[in-house]
Amino acid sequence: MWLETLVEASIFREWIANIGRRDARTRVAHLLCEIAVRLRSAGLMTGNRYELPMTQEQIGDATGLTPVHVNRTLQALRKDGLITRDRRAVQIEDWKALSAVGDFGAAYMHGDDTKTSMPIPNGSFVLAPQVNGVAV
Repeated sequence: MWLETLVEASIFREWIANIGRRDARTRVAHLLCEIAVRLRSAGLMTGNRYELPMTQEQIGDATGLTPVHVNRTLQALRKDGLITRDRRAVQIEDWKALSAVGDFGAAYMHGDDTKTSMPIPNGSFVLAPQVNGVAV
């Protein structure tokens, strides 16, 4: 029970930083990365593609942005080759770059390292960045 409380507190701290200190591009990229890691750990992600379970309005609510700004930010991420979208499906084209843009490291989620690794198109995996053996 205490472990769950600590994990939840860690996630809350990360999101306070996300809303308070990050720009729109970083907020949206971070959210896309976190959703990918959560879906992967639940076994609900195929390769580097997943169904985004949120509307742009809901993404805006989660990130403190207007739906119009979310749309422009998603278009910019697509234009930069980080993601592709097909309706609600999101495909991560460059995990390293997207996680760097999103200032994302899965360590705050306290998950299994094998589930915080993300596939790249050639079928191999890229582990989340690590410092002293701990994902950051």
